[in-house]
Amino acid sequence: MPTVAKIKIYDIPELRKQLDTLYDKSSQKEIAKWALKLAKHILEQYAPSYETDKTILKGYSINECWQKGIMIKMYDLRQVGFSIHRLAKEQESNIICMALRVVGQAVGTAHMKEHGMVASDYAIKCCNIAYPNNKDKVEQERLWQINELRKICSETDKRDL
Repeated sequence: MPTVAKIKIYDIPELRKQLDTLYDKSSQKEIAKWALKLAKHILEQYAPSYETDKTILKGYSINECWQKGIMIKMYDLRQVGFSIHRLAKEQESNIICMALRVVGQAVGTAHMKEHGMVASDYAIKCCNIAYPNNKDKVEQERLWQINELRKICSETDKRDL
């Protein structure tokens, strides 16, 4: 079933639909891996000063442990996610706020797969803020998202052979 964007974004519906179809066929672990890659990609572009933030790194670590099958407390994952969203709320810069929302949603994919598409939409929101009404930048970001998810799913398929 197609997801619906939960935030207002300027997007390319055909590409979002393509991503959504791929997302729907992907496992929660594949989405978690992809979402963390997306978060790192967005922080690098829009909020590089947060790439080494201890709360963000803790969120990545808990999510990665879950991906590896290591038992984690969902309470701990949710708490670090909430901390990242609080950090986002404190920002004066709208683009940094949105970039941190990408991270918070990405970390949350270990709790619920659905956070992955929300993270991808927040990434598009970052593009919208940095490059208003720029279809080329939105297309570039959506294609990056699609290609990265395809790579991750392809890696999983190769391991399963």
